[in-house]
Amino acid sequence: MSDSIEMGLEMAKENMDHAIEHLASELSKIRTGKASPAMLKGLMVDYYGAPTPLTQVANVGASDGKTLTIQPWEKSIMGGIEKAIFEANLGLTPQNNGEMIIINIPPLTEERRKEFVKHAKALGEEAKVSVRNARHKILEIIKTEVKDGYPEDAGKRVEDNVQKTVNGYGDKINALVAAKEKDIMTV
Repeated sequence: MSDSIEMGLEMAKENMDHAIEHLASELSKIRTGKASPAMLKGLMVDYYGAPTPLTQVANVGASDGKTLTIQPWEKSIMGGIEKAIFEANLGLTPQNNGEMIIINIPPLTEERRKEFVKHAKALGEEAKVSVRNARHKILEIIKTEVKDGYPEDAGKRVEDNVQKTVNGYGDKINALVAAKEKDIMTV
């Protein structure tokens, strides 16, 4: 196999892996009606004038299935954490008891659940587009190599393997979205 095809295959596989990782990360942020620290993942808090991830200034945990707790390492930052939660527009109301911030997760309505499922499916489709783009790039490399003298039958075998890989990633994406959909719709 030519070096450029091997490099292209590696790059395509990395891009496909990244699409799966990104999808999993984005799906973890979708509310399911259950308290999960992942709901606050990516939340930035103003910490002495610098935007800082919430997880670097506080312990975030779920005390039960309906309650998140945020224990800041410094009490002076509690107001900043509350402000960041409000500004993130997550539909959550933080309660400050002086020691920690408590967030009660309201139950989701049927309509809201359906919106979240639709969003999860859209994220899955974006991941599939990323995988198809990676496939397109490697197929272009293979076609160029075949024009430059790489054996046509070997190029066809590589193309078939690429398609099998793409199908496998599509199945992974479908499985992730289906699991999230089941999680969202479970009351």
